Amino acid sequence: MFQKLLIANRGEIARRIGVVARGMGLKTVAVYSDADAELPFVKEADEAVRIGPAPAKDSYLNTAAILEAARQTGAQAIHPGYGFLSENGEFAQACADAGLIFVGPPPEAMARMKDKSQARRLVSAAGVPVVPGSEDVVPDVASALAEAERIGYPVLVKAASGGGGIGMAVARSPAEMEKVYRQCTDRAKAAFGKEGVYVERYFPAPRHIEVQILGDQHGHLIHCLERECSIQRRHQKVVEEAPSVLFADGRNPELAQKLFTAAVAAAKAFGYANAGTVEFLYSDGEVYFIEMNARLQVEHPVTELTTGLDLIGWQLRIAAGERLTVTQEDVKRRGAALEFRIYAEDPVKFFPSPGPLKVFQPPTGEGVRLDAGYGEGNTVTPHYDPMIAKLIVTGETRAQAIERSVAALQTFRIEGIKTNIPLHLRIVQDAAFQAGELDTHFLEHHAKPA
Repeated sequence: MFQKLLIANRGEIARRIGVVARGMGLKTVAVYSDADAELPFVKEADEAVRIGPAPAKDSYLNTAAILEAARQTGAQAIHPGYGFLSENGEFAQACADAGLIFVGPPPEAMARMKDKSQARRLVSAAGVPVVPGSEDVVPDVASALAEAERIGYPVLVKAASGGGGIGMAVARSPAEMEKVYRQCTDRAKAAFGKEGVYVERYFPAPRHIEVQILGDQHGHLIHCLERECSIQRRHQKVVEEAPSVLFADGRNPELAQKLFTAAVAAAKAFGYANAGTVEFLYSDGEVYFIEMNARLQVEHPVTELTTGLDLIGWQLRIAAGERLTVTQEDVKRRGAALEFRIYAEDPVKFFPSPGPLKVFQPPTGEGVRLDAGYGEGNTVTPHYDPMIAKLIVTGETRAQAIERSVAALQTFRIEGIKTNIPLHLRIVQDAAFQAGELDTHFLEHHAKPA
């Protein structure tokens, strides 16, 4: 095991990685921008290195500055967290070239996953069900129209190198396709440097289910059950939970086995190691592969709390070359967990709400965990993702987890800025949510403000 870890991220995930690493006896190095100098993740690290001004391109995306910080401090490994450089294969390779351990999958596996159209072909060849769509990037509007005609409208046009809902839009007719194709290629080029897009079937009301994967460098690969991430806004997850209502209490065992088998097959097809997530859509009794994320997920705590696994701890051990000693039979579910992303934003209009946290009093109580990136007196700046914290609540049953969530959200006091806590309260108190009637368009029809 290496002895010093540099954490190439910020906020709550940098703080969480630091807590786990120090609990394992490792020294930690934080890197920070000028905007984050006073945040807890910086103060709590054993060492901290300034890597640039506030803009992410000059700091958390500055590969040279991060590698230099590792050299200066003698760090032997780098954990990228999620976002920023976490799925950047070039950064992973740069770490290897500098003699550093990258806490994540091999660069070769990341390259296979990066182009979504190529990833679809790879997993399809491994027998994994994929969303019906184009076999490759569609080079022009005429090709996109032909594919849409073959698949049947409505269709989803997606950036081949995309993520986070960027470069993604629905076309419901040939006339819409011409507009949507140009829109998505323009956005893809601006965001990812490539304008390639592909076309796939659009499901009007699917559920979003994902499977946690763990694999070591010695060929041992397991799944760690599923999470449901159907509560979304603009393709961004808002509330996540484990288990999915689809599979709770032993429901749909054949579909669950199909899902888990497909997830493991996809990970093996990519040559995956470390922690990762295979994402699926569920519609009309079938599951379809969307993509695999080559990193830790924001929602990983709901898996940790319902399986007892320390995913970050295993990430570090696997990166150091240790064998994964957890077998598939060891992975058992206990209870239910919900995660709420607490954002600095207006809960109705969803405008960002940066500013100082004049009051920050998190809830406490049985089954309540908080992963916070800020403390009272810190300032949320407009430079990064507006997530302040993640509230994770567990219970012996989903109903108990929901009941505890209502109490926790009602007692969570944040003053000085607006937050989306009222939105989360509307969601957990909505009858459809409580009944488990979820899909990715839930917020378009439910949990409306009074």
